[in-house]
Formats: sequence, C-alpha cells, structure tokens
Amino acid sequence: MATEGAGAEESAREVLARESSRLRDASGMSLAQLAEETRYDRTYLNRLENGERLSRREVMEALDRVYGTGKLLVGLWRLARQDAFKDRYKSFMWYEARATVMHKYMMVLPGLLQTEDYAKAVLPSAPTPLCEEELEEAVATRIGRQEILCRATPPHIRVIIDESVLMRPLEDAEIWQAQLAHLMASADVPNIVLQVLPLSAGVHDLLGGSPSLLRMADGSAVAYLEGNKSGELIEDAAEVAQYRLSYERLWDLALAPCDSVAYIKHLLEGSTA
Repeated sequence: MATEGAGAEESAREVLARESSRLRDASGMSLAQLAEETRYDRTYLNRLENGERLSRREVMEALDRVYGTGKLLVGLWRLARQDAFKDRYKSFMWYEARATVMHKYMMVLPGLLQTEDYAKAVLPSAPTPLCEEELEEAVATRIGRQEILCRATPPHIRVIIDESVLMRPLEDAEIWQAQLAHLMASADVPNIVLQVLPLSAGVHDLLGGSPSLLRMADGSAVAYLEGNKSGELIEDAAEVAQYRLSYERLWDLALAPCDSVAYIKHLLEGSTA
C-alpha cells in the first residue's frame, strides 16, 4: 500500500485499509479475536487491513457490526470498489489491446461489435444523463476500441451472445436493423465467430455477468467479469481456468455459427416486415 507523503492523494482503498486497522486497534482486539467474532480467516482480515484485498460487502457489514460503526466501512468499501473498477477497467483495456485470442459471453451487445448509432442510443440509458460532450466522448471511446479489429494481425474472437439481448430491440427500428446487419457482417470476418446462446439452454454458471477471456501471445491469460455497474479483472491462473471451463460448456450449448447467423437474419427480416 502506498505511503502518505506531502501532496500525496490517498485512495479510497487506502482509507478503507487504514480505517479497518485503526478500528481494530481502538477495539483492543487481536486478529485472532476479530476472526472469531466475524468468522473470517485472520490472514484474510490482515490482508484487508494491509490493502491487499478489497473483499466483499458482507465482510464489511460484519466488521461494521463488530465495531458498531453503522455503515462506515460499507460506505468506504463502495468508494474503494468504484476506484478499483476504474483501475481494473484500464488494466482490462491494456490486456484487450494485446490479446491474440478473445472469448466473450455477453448479456449485452459487445462494444467491439456495436455500431456508432447503437452506442449513441444505449449509452444515455444510465440514470445520470450525459451531456452532449460526455456522450460524444463515451461513444468515441467505445467505438475506438474497435481499432484492434483492423490490425494487420487482428485477434481471433469468439462471441457468444445471450438470446435475451437480441429479444430486446431499440425503439428506433432503423438503428436496430443496422445493428443486426452489422452483427451478420461481423460474423463473415474470418477472425470472428459469433454464436447465440438460446434461452432454452436454461440456467448456467455464467448467468448474470459478461465475462471476457483474453489470451496473450506468450500464453498467459486473464478474465474480466463485467456487470452493469462493476467490473473485476482476474489474473490468477487457476481462477481464469475455472471461467474457461464454464465458458466451454456454454460453447457446447450455443447455436452453431451458421445457425446463429440464420437466427439473426430471421430477426432482421422480421423487423423490416
């Protein structure tokens, strides 16, 4: 954890770690006693106080109960998590720009395959409205990621799109039709494989999130789990391997690439009828 110095700005994660340590000292409890009170491992709690782990909300709730601090640590954890999301997203972008193989399961249309008009339509859907300049910047950032598709040696990409995404069209029929047509065109690109996971596949291990599995030229791999308001970068090889196993099961359940394109074509023809 970074040390404080003149003019140094302390991150929310550092504040959370420092406050966690201070509260335990003030309580007079040892790590072993705190572990007994919260039922969390002492080594784990020590890593929280050192800023090595960000933990989960329920851990912060347990600590707030023990210290009688209301929702203090939960609030600090929320701020630290937002900071971590920004940092991890930057790291994800770094990996994405260097990946040679990408496997994605998406419960939203992937930014790499969105049209500019579609991005303009969906980005303002957040509760906090974007001004015109902010929207333009957000769209430019999202569409700018697609530059990796135009590299001399672009990555090999397999995208499995949940059928629920395709059953939720935009109000603007022309933009939606153009987006569907763009998906079909993308599927014709040699390095892109597009599949649809039908609702009939039922409940599965990756339901509720949109993981991206990225493999680098040196064989190393990372996973990025993207939620509606959060993201988590996973670099641990064993954890990444588990997500790959879950992804490969979806691979088997998804429609074949040719059937997936036929399904999207059917939606396109139905929307223009």
